Amino acid sequence: MTHILQVLVDALALGSLYALVALAIGLVFGVMRLVNFAQADYITIGAFSLVVPTASVTPPLLLGALPTALMIASVIVVVVLLALLTERIAFRPLRNSNPSTLLISSFAVSYFLQNLVMLIHSGRPKSIGIGQNLASAVEIASVRIPGVQLVTMGATAVLLLALVIFLKKTPLGIQMRAAAENFQMARLLGMPANRVIALAFAISGVLGGVVSLLLTIQTGTLDVRMGLMPVVFAFFATVIGGMGSLPGAALGGFLVGIASVLLQTYLPADLRPFRDAGVFALVILILLVRPQGLVVTSAARERV
Repeated sequence: MTHILQVLVDALALGSLYALVALAIGLVFGVMRLVNFAQADYITIGAFSLVVPTASVTPPLLLGALPTALMIASVIVVVVLLALLTERIAFRPLRNSNPSTLLISSFAVSYFLQNLVMLIHSGRPKSIGIGQNLASAVEIASVRIPGVQLVTMGATAVLLLALVIFLKKTPLGIQMRAAAENFQMARLLGMPANRVIALAFAISGVLGGVVSLLLTIQTGTLDVRMGLMPVVFAFFATVIGGMGSLPGAALGGFLVGIASVLLQTYLPADLRPFRDAGVFALVILILLVRPQGLVVTSAARERV
């Protein structure tokens, strides 16, 4: 029983991380019909903002040397500003284009940001030591939970609650929900499109900054593609949860994380290197049974 509880805790921690990234993707898709793969590079740049640009494998800390609260706020501000900048320069001029053009633009932004990081920091992975005090584990009912997992699950719970309150109780949140349901009708009724879309990117930046910090603490390594796989898994989570549905995106994130940990734990040792293939096969199976996703909203229909 203890082993099963330990596996479930690990699964929830990984699912929490994927849920945050899936929410960032789902928010932007809901209001703009854009799958923003540059979200991976928001995460990467947020992590690299912690260190001084140098070719050294262990560069000196920049933002990472600040007090904890100020470091967290600074990384989030960096990622939010980056998200707003890319929205203003790369996506807003193409807003009335077809979805494939926006998708190509997101790949172009991602490729540019990747190469910008390589130009400034080089392509070598770097070691970084922040949050070492979270390495120790807390024992609860014979289950050992690393501090970073507790922080990950706690941060996800707080952000999910804050997002729900924002979307349901604030005028801008209600406008964002209206835009996700029917963007053209919301504009006709007076919704400020630029403000709502910029806000969606800003919130995706907040989520990306939090994921940057959590990933950096977990791995202790910076890499130019460190945000890629979380975003790939989160994209699949968004698809199986239901494109345009924020509850579906969060649910899909948890499901993908749980499936990944369960496969890693219970597959035979010689099959564990193919864990990701098993996760993707599960995604295909869910979509064969329910192609519209687990949670369906009117945002999943094509706008006219």
